[in-house]
Amino acid sequence: MSEPHSDVSKIHKRYTLTLINPSSFYHSLIISVIVTSLLVTITVFVYLESEDFVFKLIPVIIALLITQYIDSRFTKNKEYSKALHMSLFGNSLWLLTAFVGFLSYLVLNRTEIPFLFITEGMFLFASFRIGIFTTVLGADIKKAWLVCFIQPLSMFLALTPVEMWYQVLTDVQALGIGATFLAIATIWSILTDRAGRPGVKSTHAMVQAYLSSLSKDDPTEVESILSERSRSSKVSTSQIRFHSQSENTDFRLVIPEIHPGPFHPVGGSNIPYLMYKNMGSSAMIMHGVSNHSLNLPSKQEVQQYLQSLSESSVSQQGLTCTEPIIFQVNKTRAIGLLFGKTALLFLSLSPHGMEDLPSQVKTEIEQFSKNRNFERVLIVDCHNAMGEEISQDDFEDLLAASKSCLDSLITKDAFPLEFGYANSSEMNLDVPDLAMGGIGVLCLRINNKKYFLGWADANNMENGVREKVVEHFSNNGYELLEICTSDTHYSHTRVRNKKGYYQFGFITKPRQMEDWYLQIAKKAEKNIEQGSFEILEHETNVKIMGSTILQDFSKAVDNSMKITKGFLLGCLGFFMLTMFL
Repeated sequence: MSEPHSDVSKIHKRYTLTLINPSSFYHSLIISVIVTSLLVTITVFVYLESEDFVFKLIPVIIALLITQYIDSRFTKNKEYSKALHMSLFGNSLWLLTAFVGFLSYLVLNRTEIPFLFITEGMFLFASFRIGIFTTVLGADIKKAWLVCFIQPLSMFLALTPVEMWYQVLTDVQALGIGATFLAIATIWSILTDRAGRPGVKSTHAMVQAYLSSLSKDDPTEVESILSERSRSSKVSTSQIRFHSQSENTDFRLVIPEIHPGPFHPVGGSNIPYLMYKNMGSSAMIMHGVSNHSLNLPSKQEVQQYLQSLSESSVSQQGLTCTEPIIFQVNKTRAIGLLFGKTALLFLSLSPHGMEDLPSQVKTEIEQFSKNRNFERVLIVDCHNAMGEEISQDDFEDLLAASKSCLDSLITKDAFPLEFGYANSSEMNLDVPDLAMGGIGVLCLRINNKKYFLGWADANNMENGVREKVVEHFSNNGYELLEICTSDTHYSHTRVRNKKGYYQFGFITKPRQMEDWYLQIAKKAEKNIEQGSFEILEHETNVKIMGSTILQDFSKAVDNSMKITKGFLLGCLGFFMLTMFL
């Protein structure tokens, strides 16, 4: 059985398909007019050997613009932009057909170039529209057939001399080729829609819901699909609450079992920030040992989860803490502190990076901690460098570092706890690779030594950035233990890359990040007060996506792509054959 993060990786690889269309419908409109003008040019001067370019161009462009708007009325959500994107690619396919036909005329030394290629391009355009209408625009096969010829035929009639209409539209060869392409498009559409069954009833509905969430910032359809397949489960949330004796400062380090995602703006994609705000913007929302199977499928579940956090109970409390312990084993690093009988571990492979830690890490560390008489161990996946699924060697090294860290913590003395916290709320940071929670720094003064912990509401970090910030702190006489990210899946801009997000440090320059963190660290240092801690625990029942949804979606996408590749190769072979007719 595949792991959830591997299914997510497979789906992410297909994300690039959504980036093919231009970023703006204005671009599609302008480029489609340019492409159509080129089509008219090659048709008039090469195929018709005419001088009536302007008289053909004007009615064809008018037909293009009118039918683009008409098309938008037949789309599921009446989206003009999608109608323009479809028009651009369809007309580009038509232009390509006309150009290849001209090349075949030159290569095969034909005495004349047959108008068949223009007709064939029109049929290809119509066939392409069947595929787009059924997969992306929310039409069934019957409706797609009803509207597939609206734009191609209108432009074809405007482009073709009236006296040629009957001849070209009754050409048996052209009709045979056109019928073949239309049949292929229809069969392809039916097969790809069923590609995910029985797990996914309609692959096309899934694609349409996904695109609607991206283009309209409306997660309703996706959340409905996800909620229908989600299951109720008990999830836990652990917190370390620091509060000063003067009650001026109340800070929480939160380790939720749930995982941010699946993608903006669906479900719990922005849940780290919502938790941060729910706790008075005085918190660091860490990434626990979890994966996308623990995504909340809808905003309704998110609200239910947030409301339930007020019911957390105190399992431990105290006034002391040990100094941090750092163990490095090859690429892996474990940093630990002990609060009473509760150990806190930060695990990282930075600067090498990794995917979400597998649950087996948590299981083995928790069992080891029980054998060492710890009451509880809280594990943070620092999520601070990009990488692949953790290798077996790194897995073993990380366990060795964690166990050594726990063994060492047992022997350490505890000292009065002093802490200070500050965040970037007053700095108005506005960068694409940082989410709404900004960045924060916790300062711990233990045994008259100061240790700093950095945090960012971001989806992972650029490799090596963490090390540069740590070095900058060291050069200024500060000890930065670690920087952690929330792994948020929120994005306030449409990200046009294969991952669907910008990791922190990808856009923001390291030097700028160094200054931000040091500035906030100095504020946290000024806020230091003697305090106490509480270990808060909470369990609640919420719907989570589970791993089978991701497996089924991944399977549906993979099967659809395999079917598409097969049909494309078949179409290409048949198209090349028509060049010799």
